[in-house]
Amino acid sequence: MRRNSFLVGFTGGLGVLAAYALYQGIRNAAGILVLVLIALFLAVGLYPAVARLRRWGLPHGLSVALVALAVLLLLCGGVVALVPPIITQSGQFIEQLPSYIEELRRSETVNELVERYDVVQRVQDAVNANTVGRALGGVLGGAQLIFGTIFRILTVLVLTIYFLAYFDRLRSLGYALVPRSRRERVQLIGDEILAKVGAYMVGALSIAVLAGLSTFVFALIVGLAYPMALAVVVAVTDLIPQIGATLGAVIVTLVGFATDLSSGIACLVFFLVYQQVENYLIYPKVMRRSVHVNEVAALLAALLGVALIGVVGALIAIPTVAAIQLILREVVLPRQQTR
Repeated sequence: MRRNSFLVGFTGGLGVLAAYALYQGIRNAAGILVLVLIALFLAVGLYPAVARLRRWGLPHGLSVALVALAVLLLLCGGVVALVPPIITQSGQFIEQLPSYIEELRRSETVNELVERYDVVQRVQDAVNANTVGRALGGVLGGAQLIFGTIFRILTVLVLTIYFLAYFDRLRSLGYALVPRSRRERVQLIGDEILAKVGAYMVGALSIAVLAGLSTFVFALIVGLAYPMALAVVVAVTDLIPQIGATLGAVIVTLVGFATDLSSGIACLVFFLVYQQVENYLIYPKVMRRSVHVNEVAALLAALLGVALIGVVGALIAIPTVAAIQLILREVVLPRQQTR
């Protein structure tokens, strides 16, 4: 039976089908798996705060609740800072839209262009059932995007709280899957990796908060509109390794130039100076005692992370590189030396 070609081919076909089914399952569940990965990463980063509260004498459940409440307050603060400016500016635009149209109608140049290119007829031809249907589909798609984003945020929040509440059990279960002869060694390396991930997240959050506060104070001094919203944008984008700080600086600088030329130049100078201070003074001091990662490896990891799973990949790139470096230093290189 072992040499039967039909049986060998049938077994191989079943293996191919099983592998394809597994691939399709992972592909279809990729969105949920990314949410689980984000929640696990957040739980690992927030667990040191839970452990600190437990060392102060608080029960485990209360410690998790306090940390979760702090995350909720930060999330609500970001929403409160970003949503009202968007709604206010949209309302102002809608209110001023009739005056904009009236000014265009009074312009001789605009009227000449309308007559020359028959703009009115083109607009009437474009506004038909298909156009209305596409617009309605766009509105429904926008609503679906909003509710989908809210659902993802709530899913990540619930999973993060769950992982925080059962962090010790999950970690013990993971170590229990390792053979007993290697369990102690794996536990030492695993705990150090978790500590590095947590330290990196705390350091990254501290740097992001400092960048947001600096931007808020600067926006108040210069007189930019909605300084709190701009500070939140800078703080969030600063969490993205390598390119996040530049992205936030570009956004605020564009807002400054939209206000007036002097504000734009002031924003440009401020972020050029602040990024140098952050890159060469703040970031090394914060990360020196937590995560030691080669700059080239960090850049390559961030690029690969963005290419694979987007912004999430960039966020977890540096802790992943730190974990790989630790495994290489503690496991692979000593084993190679003994051969």
